[in-house]
Amino acid sequence: MRVKVLSEKKEVLGVDVEIASTMFSRMKGLMFENEMKGYDGLLIKPCNQIHTFFMKYNIDVVFLDKSNKVVKVIENLKPWRLTPLYFSASKVLELKGNTIGARIQKGETLEVVCIS
Repeated sequence: MRVKVLSEKKEVLGVDVEIASTMFSRMKGLMFENEMKGYDGLLIKPCNQIHTFFMKYNIDVVFLDKSNKVVKVIENLKPWRLTPLYFSASKVLELKGNTIGARIQKGETLEVVCIS
């Protein structure tokens, strides 16, 4: 399934975001890929911590709670890093590095719209 993700101000963060909800898709994530091909990001659920081991590029990371409220934003996370565990998060949005900028902040609620 793919979704579109919008900020509270209706700015598009990702037009075509892949959902990773199976054990295998959550485990693989974006590892071993040279770039995000054919989509703008990855929404991993359930998830409250990520790593960027075996990744080849930086990503922007948004930790969300069950109601899509932003718990934490990490911009331009480099490969071979491990994030802290965010107990209040239930999903993670991974986007191409330098995508977020100042467009979203902790406490905002994102809109996730199904597109397929």
